[in-house]
Amino acid sequence: MAPNSSRRSGHSRRAQYSVFTGYLLAALGALAGAGLLAISFWQPSAFSDLRGAATDVAQPVGEGSAAARTGSNNVWDTIKAYYRAGSKNAALQEEVELARIRLAEAEALEQENARLKSLLGLSESEVEPVTVARLVGSSSTSSRRFAYLGAGRSDGVEIGMPVRSPRGVVGRVLEVSRNSSRILLLTDSESVLPVRRSSDETVAFAEGRGDGLLKIRLINLGLNPLEVGDLFVTSGAGGYYRPGVAVAILSEKTPDGGVARLVAEPSASDYVSVEPLWQGEAVESAATPVELELDE
Repeated sequence: MAPNSSRRSGHSRRAQYSVFTGYLLAALGALAGAGLLAISFWQPSAFSDLRGAATDVAQPVGEGSAAARTGSNNVWDTIKAYYRAGSKNAALQEEVELARIRLAEAEALEQENARLKSLLGLSESEVEPVTVARLVGSSSTSSRRFAYLGAGRSDGVEIGMPVRSPRGVVGRVLEVSRNSSRILLLTDSESVLPVRRSSDETVAFAEGRGDGLLKIRLINLGLNPLEVGDLFVTSGAGGYYRPGVAVAILSEKTPDGGVARLVAEPSASDYVSVEPLWQGEAVESAATPVELELDE
């Protein structure tokens, strides 16, 4: 008969000792664990050194895993940024374009405000204008300089009245019809305007050259006291223009005066004002002998 293979441990002392030892170690382990648990509750700082040592041992592994995690995050962020760069660039370009448009609109609004303030200054100057109207055209002849005004006899405009922009003198009325007028500009070759230097009483004549500039011709010849950059204003002589209105700025010095550029460029003047004659009686009395002579 074959021997039974399922014999109990009680039939072998070695097996009994092995089982007993296992139970004993398990009991001792449980008691040690319970003791350590009790000590940890009773005095938590007792195992700080052990925890520190364990942390020191695990630190290199933790640093390695953290570095790997950071590196993987950076790589992922780089990949995402690469794919998003195109859309972000397009969005930034759109924002820049919108900002440029808004800036241009703001500059245009500022210029419009300045123009409206200038028009308000025309209407509220110390001399009440006859009318404020728009320059509607100009002549294209090389030597003659005329402009056309959208106001005429029906608006109170008369021959000889000075015309000025917010910056300074433009010219004077040469011909008048019912609803329009022709202006003789200061740069016309037949225009002569008495002026003086704004800083003193140096008097001169501003003569049109027909090329957009004025010739400043001093009345008192001798040592030329003018300097480039001098501002010339109306002197009031002749009775047409009231004194103190800006005319031109000297850009070149000559032996008998200089060459000046206009302060009020007609091409840059939109609206202008027509003012009454500064001394109408003097102008009429000066014109009377000529009229009598013509009648004779």
